[in-house]
Amino acid sequence: MTDKATITDRIVENGVIAVMRGIDEDDVVPVARAMHDAGVGALEITADEPHARDKIAAIDRELADTDAIVGAGTVLDAATAQSVIDAGAEFVVSPHTDADVVRTCNRHNVLAAPGVMTPTEAVTAMEAGADVLKMFPASTVGPGHIGALSGPLGDVDVIPTGGVSPDNVADFFDAGAVAVGAGGAILNDEAIANGDMDGVRETAATFVEAVEDARSE
Repeated sequence: MTDKATITDRIVENGVIAVMRGIDEDDVVPVARAMHDAGVGALEITADEPHARDKIAAIDRELADTDAIVGAGTVLDAATAQSVIDAGAEFVVSPHTDADVVRTCNRHNVLAAPGVMTPTEAVTAMEAGADVLKMFPASTVGPGHIGALSGPLGDVDVIPTGGVSPDNVADFFDAGAVAVGAGGAILNDEAIANGDMDGVRETAATFVEAVEDARSE
């Protein structure tokens, strides 16, 4: 398993984590391949859906010859964190802050990205040993909240998730995001349902291009 410092660097370099929620087990591998072909370097399978462990392992095998990073999201407790890590997850994302989840990740040298909204949650996550902070849901507070957190807390790495789209991604990077998480804005559900991998690649590539444009300004 790649060490978490390298995983962090890859996520920051690529700039986006694709949240692959609700994709059937038969479809998840070709969708992951199409997303990676479009330039998405980090793929997140949500742990609260059926066969999450199998999906993580299958994507990991499919993309083993690439620099893709496969992780798990919606990890609510330490037992689930352990389960997805055993399946091969290289990063673990939560919608909330749970110190036990962070500590479980640290024991296995796996990147931990707990969800935060308030300074109290951010400090709790940082004290537990979080590697990056997931600002969630980003649409509720907007890009300016990144500065509101980093102002009193110093140099913190924030990944806003929830409501990030090609139309507003530049605002989040301008505000100090090191990367963003995206689900509906980067996944073409209709194309997935129709088995249209060209459509999946096209939608993902549009988001990746928006990220690249935002960071080059």
